Amino acid sequence: MAACRTVERVIPLLTGIDRDHRLRSGLTGYLAAVSAAVDVGEESCTVDLDAPASAYIALDLRLPRHPGRDTALLWDERHGWAFAMETHSGEDLLVLGYLGGELVPAPAHVRGFVAAVRAGASGHPDPPDLRGSRFDLVERLGAHRRVIVNWRGRP
Repeated sequence: MAACRTVERVIPLLTGIDRDHRLRSGLTGYLAAVSAAVDVGEESCTVDLDAPASAYIALDLRLPRHPGRDTALLWDERHGWAFAMETHSGEDLLVLGYLGGELVPAPAHVRGFVAAVRAGASGHPDPPDLRGSRFDLVERLGAHRRVIVNWRGRP
């Protein structure tokens, strides 16, 4: 008598919408922590969840060597954090250096990067390739996840 073999099919419970929600809640929580670490409010942050996911934090500081230009932190899921400066012509931001190392470093590490650039260090001149899978990114951001409530006040 032949043994009957059962074939199990695994159906993933996370849909694209669920992954986007986890990415948004993790990334917004992470940005809130980084913005607090660099002494700016969350109103200074923007997020774009398109691939590659990216973020912008407007800083309340100017560099001594460029006193008339605004500065910002940029983050994306390929290169991690970069320190940038506004141009006078309104074109794209001018990246002065990359933090490198980790895609989702501790907020205190990002604060140290900002302080180093302000003191005259430039960071890494070339964009590092830190990209991994979207799943890994969502997992890394999981520690910073915040509950996002819907318009009815429910999580």
